[in-house]
Amino acid sequence: MGSADMAGGVSTAGAANLEASGEALTTFMKRVDTVLRNLEASAGNPTRVGAQTVSKASLSSGSAAFHEAHDLYEQYNAVHERLTKLSKTLHLQIEAIGIAVQGAHRGFSNLEEDQRQRFWAIQTEVRKLHDEKQHNLRAGTQGHDWQ
Repeated sequence: MGSADMAGGVSTAGAANLEASGEALTTFMKRVDTVLRNLEASAGNPTRVGAQTVSKASLSSGSAAFHEAHDLYEQYNAVHERLTKLSKTLHLQIEAIGIAVQGAHRGFSNLEEDQRQRFWAIQTEVRKLHDEKQHNLRAGTQGHDWQ
């Protein structure tokens, strides 16, 4: 392969593939942005999921002991907590994918400083959520067997 077949250290065929990959990354980035916008507008938004709670009093009738209602309340809260964390993790990971795609397309060092910092903050937060889950599983504090 002669130097006439090379463009910036990459073969012309390779450069064409990189251009197509750049277009594919742009298309993918737009799809990720759309998914993130849709999630933020949906009932699956972490804030909305977290706000959908049931009070303990709403499941009991007066002062009489109703153990099944208490058990239902405990299970609901366990599921609600897991769904809230899942929604938050999904939201964060989609946001991180969007930043990563931009970094792959333009180069991570060419991203705005706030985007790079946000990417690493998301990684830290997702790792923290994962570590909390692992700790709870090891400690047996999940309280159910449907994990």
